[in-house]
Amino acid sequence: MHVIDKRCLVDVRQLGHVYGTAGSAERLVLDDVCLRLDEGEIVGLLGRSGSGKSTLLRAIAGLIAPTAGVVDFPADAQGDASSVRMVFQSFALFPWLTVLQNVEIGLEALHVAAPERRRRALAAIDLIGLDGFESAFPKELSGGMRQRVGLARALVVAPDVLLMDEPFSALDVLTAETLRTDLLDLWRERRMPIKSILMVTHNIEEAVLMCDRILIFSSNPGRVMTHINVDLSQPRNRSDPAFQALVEHIYVQMAGGGATGSARRDVFAGSGVGMVLPSISTNALAGLMEAVQDHPYDGQADLRELAKALRYNASDLFPVAEVLQLMRFANMHDGHITLLPAGHRYADSTVDERKQLFAQHLLRYVPLAGLVRRVLDDRPTRTAPARRFRDQLEDFMSEHDAVHTLDCVTQWGRYAELFAYDEVADQFSLDNPS
Repeated sequence: MHVIDKRCLVDVRQLGHVYGTAGSAERLVLDDVCLRLDEGEIVGLLGRSGSGKSTLLRAIAGLIAPTAGVVDFPADAQGDASSVRMVFQSFALFPWLTVLQNVEIGLEALHVAAPERRRRALAAIDLIGLDGFESAFPKELSGGMRQRVGLARALVVAPDVLLMDEPFSALDVLTAETLRTDLLDLWRERRMPIKSILMVTHNIEEAVLMCDRILIFSSNPGRVMTHINVDLSQPRNRSDPAFQALVEHIYVQMAGGGATGSARRDVFAGSGVGMVLPSISTNALAGLMEAVQDHPYDGQADLRELAKALRYNASDLFPVAEVLQLMRFANMHDGHITLLPAGHRYADSTVDERKQLFAQHLLRYVPLAGLVRRVLDDRPTRTAPARRFRDQLEDFMSEHDAVHTLDCVTQWGRYAELFAYDEVADQFSLDNPS
């Protein structure tokens, strides 16, 4: 539980960050974010992809300089500022170094003498359960073992704050559960030198299982939308009704609370042609509509139950549902997704009928698709270079987002048979798609 009178380790005030440079496409990813991290607590950051959670973590770690605001590390009674270390999703190990050498490297950077360095590294390796693998190389280890090495490397320098960026997402379900349980056991038994943990996760149950507080971020730009205290004693039981109720509450919050509008304004960055779109396949869109249409949901599904049935995390499910909402095939409200009449028609239609319906909604609700088709219709050659549209998109978004947004609309448009695309020539046309 969050304890007010404990020492503040990290104090983030009015933090903002913009990707891009002045005079070019800029994107505000974080805006006016405030966060206080106190001693003795685990705090989780939840939100859809692109809400700036990892950017916030990197700003606290000193890996990027935020464009606005302050990240402060208040000093203790001895005048020492809080120290932080980070554990990454991708393990981030040096493949040419052994386990022992990977763990020692942080101490080496601090100029710790070799004998002391070895002693502390071996103790950290033993603590996280890899005793006997000191001389192994990363390629010889499983994913779970490699993440344990990353954890040991962070712990060996005895930081005050451990930052974790989706530390279990690259692992299989059973391995992630084992590592998560072991980490919580070490935390409860006070066997780790750290005083607080700040973690980014897309897994709602993981956040409720581990965290004392949860901050839910909205998107475009990322802001703290909801602050939740998790008043459940540890160890926590997933089958506990209070646990289940809190998970359900978070799903409702992330689905837009009680909003019943056809499209939440903060879901996609930009508007009109300048809307940044996610890379969601038409197969994923069709599959979700079919799943919601079928028994036992019959057109309306609880998002949490649906995610569990489809083996989706919130970060997997929400972008697909949000695209369906954007295109008026479905609506999200109060933690549920409901098919709209067009969604029911799509699920019940033949392949050709589906394509025609999808084309109608794509032209009506995705401005970039309509622009591509209008340009092709207006040109005598019925062709247009894709570069022409990427250049226009870069007036509204970064080059990276422009590429991915156009790729997304290209895939949707080809499926709907609105236009063809020649990858070699990098050109759109009205030729029949091959």
